[in-house]
Amino acid sequence: MKIIDTTTFFEERMMMNLRFNILNSFVNQFIVCEARFSHSGKKKEINFKKSDYPEFEEKITHLIIDKEPETIIKKEFLEPHELRLNSILRIKAQRDHIAKSLQDNSPEDYIIHSDNDEIPNLENINFKENKSKMILFKQKLFYYKFNLCLPDVDWFGSKSCKLKNLKTIDKLRAIKNKKYNFFRIDTLFSDLKHQSVTIIKNGGWHFSNLKNLEELERKYKNDENHSEYESLGYTADKIKENLNNKTIDYNHTAKKNSSERFNSTKLLNAEIQTLPKYLQDNKKKYNNWFDLA
Repeated sequence: MKIIDTTTFFEERMMMNLRFNILNSFVNQFIVCEARFSHSGKKKEINFKKSDYPEFEEKITHLIIDKEPETIIKKEFLEPHELRLNSILRIKAQRDHIAKSLQDNSPEDYIIHSDNDEIPNLENINFKENKSKMILFKQKLFYYKFNLCLPDVDWFGSKSCKLKNLKTIDKLRAIKNKKYNFFRIDTLFSDLKHQSVTIIKNGGWHFSNLKNLEELERKYKNDENHSEYESLGYTADKIKENLNNKTIDYNHTAKKNSSERFNSTKLLNAEIQTLPKYLQDNKKKYNNWFDLA
C-alpha cells in the first residue's frame, strides 16, 4: 500500500516546499499537475521544476497539460457566470488529468488530493487500519500569514480514498463534508454523499493567500473567482488595505448566493502550537510570513 499526495500548481514555490517537508515522511509519491494556461484561460509558462526540490525529487511526478478542455464556452464576450464556468472546467480537467498517471498503481493505494495550500495532517490517520471508503480532513483556515486565521471556520480541503473507490479526482474533491447515516437511501445513488466516511479532526491547515502584493494581484486576476474580483474593483490598493488591516473581503459563514458573501472579515492571531511542527521548528526561516504585531 502506497500513499500518493496529489495537487495542482500555478506558481506557489514556497507552499510546495512547505508541503513536501511536512508530508515527506508519510508519503510515497508526490504528483504535481500544472497547465500551460491559468484558470482564467491566460497562457502561462511552466513554473514547476523538480530540481528546485532536490531532497524530494525522486518522489515527485510532474504532469503538464498543454490544451484547454474542449468543453469550455468559446465566444468573443462571456458573461460572468460563463467565465466562472470555464474556470471550473479548467480546474476539473487539471485535477482529472492526474488520474491518468495512476493506472499502474495498486487499487489498495491511497490517493490524497488538495490544492497545494491545503496541507493534511497525516499524523492523525492510520491508513492501514482505516475501514472507511472516504477520509475527510477537517482543517484550520489561515490567510496572508502562517498565524493569521479564522478560528470559527472549518475547512475541508484535503480528501482521500483508495484508488479502487476513486470515481474521479474532481468528484473526490466535491464530496460532501459530512458522514450520512444508514437511512439515507440517496447515498446509494450519489458520488458526493457517503455513509462510509472518516473525518479527521485537527486534520491540517489551509494557508490561503500567503503571497506578496504582486502575487496576490496576479492570483486574483487568474483564479476561479477572477470575474467576481474584477466586478468588485479589486486593485493593488484594495489588496494592500486588506493586508494592512488583517481583513479579507469574504464571509465564509454566509450562504452561497448571499449578498453578504463579500463582507469584510477580521483575521485573528493563532497560537504557534497549532501550526505544523516543521513550521514551529523553522520559524526563523519563514520569519517574514509570521504576523509579529
